[in-house]
Amino acid sequence: MSWFTALPFPRRRAVALSALVTMASGPSHAQVAPPPPHADEQELPVTVRAEEIGGRPDREINLQRNVEITRGQSKLTADTACYRLVEDEVTANGNVNMWRFGDRYQGDALQLNMSTGRGWVLNPQYKLQMNNAQGRADRIDFLSEDEALVQDGTYSTCEGPDPDWYLKASTLRLDAGRDVGTAGKTIIYFKDVPILGTPALSFSLSGARRSGWLPASVGFGSKGKSELMVPYYFNIAPNRDLTLYPRLMFDRGLQMGATARYIGAGGRGPYSGQTHVEGLLDDRITKTDRWRIDSFHNQTLTPNWTYGWNLHAASDDEYTSDFSPTVATSAERQLVREVFTSYNRPYWSLTARAQNIQVLQEPAAVANPALAIARPYDRLPQVNFRTGRYDVKGFDWAIDAEATRFAHPTLLSGNRALAVSQVSYPWLRPGYYVTPKLMLHATKYNLENNVAGRADSLSRTLPIFSVDSGMVFERETRLFGAAATQTLEPRLFYVKTPYKNQDDFPLFDTAETGFSYAQLFSENRYVGGDRVSDANQLTAALVSRYIEPDGAERLRMAIAQRFYFTEPRVGRVLTGREIGRSDLLLAASGRIVNHWNFDSSVQYDATNKSVYAQNHGVRWAPAPLKVLNAEYRYVRDSFRNADVSGQWPLAARWYGVGRVSYSLRDHKVLESLLGLEYKADCWIFRMGAQRFVTAARTTSTSTFFQLELSGLSRLGLGNPLESFYKSIPGYTRLNSNVGRP
Repeated sequence: MSWFTALPFPRRRAVALSALVTMASGPSHAQVAPPPPHADEQELPVTVRAEEIGGRPDREINLQRNVEITRGQSKLTADTACYRLVEDEVTANGNVNMWRFGDRYQGDALQLNMSTGRGWVLNPQYKLQMNNAQGRADRIDFLSEDEALVQDGTYSTCEGPDPDWYLKASTLRLDAGRDVGTAGKTIIYFKDVPILGTPALSFSLSGARRSGWLPASVGFGSKGKSELMVPYYFNIAPNRDLTLYPRLMFDRGLQMGATARYIGAGGRGPYSGQTHVEGLLDDRITKTDRWRIDSFHNQTLTPNWTYGWNLHAASDDEYTSDFSPTVATSAERQLVREVFTSYNRPYWSLTARAQNIQVLQEPAAVANPALAIARPYDRLPQVNFRTGRYDVKGFDWAIDAEATRFAHPTLLSGNRALAVSQVSYPWLRPGYYVTPKLMLHATKYNLENNVAGRADSLSRTLPIFSVDSGMVFERETRLFGAAATQTLEPRLFYVKTPYKNQDDFPLFDTAETGFSYAQLFSENRYVGGDRVSDANQLTAALVSRYIEPDGAERLRMAIAQRFYFTEPRVGRVLTGREIGRSDLLLAASGRIVNHWNFDSSVQYDATNKSVYAQNHGVRWAPAPLKVLNAEYRYVRDSFRNADVSGQWPLAARWYGVGRVSYSLRDHKVLESLLGLEYKADCWIFRMGAQRFVTAARTTSTSTFFQLELSGLSRLGLGNPLESFYKSIPGYTRLNSNVGRP
């Protein structure tokens, strides 16, 4: 074999075709792929090899049999070739193969100008390194260093000569300089069957977000009627975008929606936000105009000063039941509208907010007012001030002050000023601690529309004394044959608060806290500032933990109970039941053996000698894509539910997902989900159905199926991925290596 080294010639950048592999799949999930690390080949020589070399070395080199032309990372092989030095151009014929930075092109003939990037290749097959894509074409014309025109070409991310899916376009213009790919008369084939066609298609070559139509979504509404949504995405700027959601519901009409998102640094500080609006003029069923708005914003004006808003509103009570596609949004009954600002310094902070809540009543509340949800008070406005220091000559102190205007269209309204000051002196020693604390709770009301005979001005000042103490014992032991450290942590918490009659005080924002381990160690059993519970009580608890040598907690067990030296008198009407000693709380959680996790708690009513509430849950996750969950929840005189969910392989490439939430008290299914997934090498198929309760007497049923073509898009009806993620704890996407959607 002969060889010849030519003088260096100008570098030509990678052909734009190599960028074809990434196509836009949605506004929020596309990322700009970094350019490949192309070496600077401008000064590298061209090396040619062949069985026979002829021509004029200063003008033209003719190569015959086993031709090989190499420069840096670029390589060309063919049966015959001709390199013209003056024109800086290569032509090749017969079994042409070209490698370019990991990409490969095979064809019958090729012509390429190294300086301008212009040229062509006939009957090419290509293999692209990015996304492992491949395809065929009648001809590829290299229009410049950045532009290529593919004629009658295909594209697929599947392996092998007969891909399961591919797209075919009459023309495909790739402009790497503008990061744009434009196709005409495109048809997507699956198993050689055309499933989607479009007269034109454009996309980003690098995978960056780009304006254009997103895949259509076909589905069924909450009442089982079909609907079609075809979103359009506007890439306004790298940090701003807008998505329009035209949604044709065949039973209700045309709903228009839009979502605007933004994020940035700003002149003074970072900011971010999102606003979604949707509306339906003249609903064919209700004969009314219906709409929904959701907006939030957060911004830093200075390093210490921030502000924002969180606004939600709907046109009517049944909007979420009629239009929400998921369990979480369909169950929304309180829509918060608030604006807020905060100023923070090292030892103090000031916060102000104005808040209003829209309550969406369930349809059953019209016939039975007892089922109506009470409308919370508006805070117009609320101002909070907090200051405090730690370890000031051994003391910790803090002051929390609040001033709020409470307004309600039908109930008692008024102003409340509240100040809670506290000082403590922690004794912290190896193995034990003791923390005495003294608090002063002061409240003043100015009321309006008060009940006749009651004072419009009320005040309350109460001292609160508490002592928190605990010890920690440790020993080395073994748990299920493995070395571990066991702790024994007894804790005592005493509270003394004098009694004051508070029957005349309003209830603006106060309720009894739920019974929990944390609540047993709080000074007040109410949340909010309208009630201060009298107390002469002691909480005793014992916690034991098993800690592995690496520091991970393997098992935790706890038992706690509160003992009353005198019966609390405040709030007997509010709580609705007499209080003897508190319920007994038992809890345990952890990992007994590998892949098995559990969480269990029991609230035992010691007075009536019965269980008041309990919750038991277990999860088994022996391997990726394998998870089973089971949970039982019970609250006396309220609910008793069982919940089972999981994701599990059924056969080769087949996976099942499902969930059933059943009310053992009412003997009815609250939520059910059944789905199947099939994972091939370059595509995934999902299908299923979901049914859930949207209100006291109504349910919603939705079906979905989806074909995900790896590296291209998702096509189908509904959004099964969202349902799987939200309904099945521990669910894993089948192709999770490419990130969550």
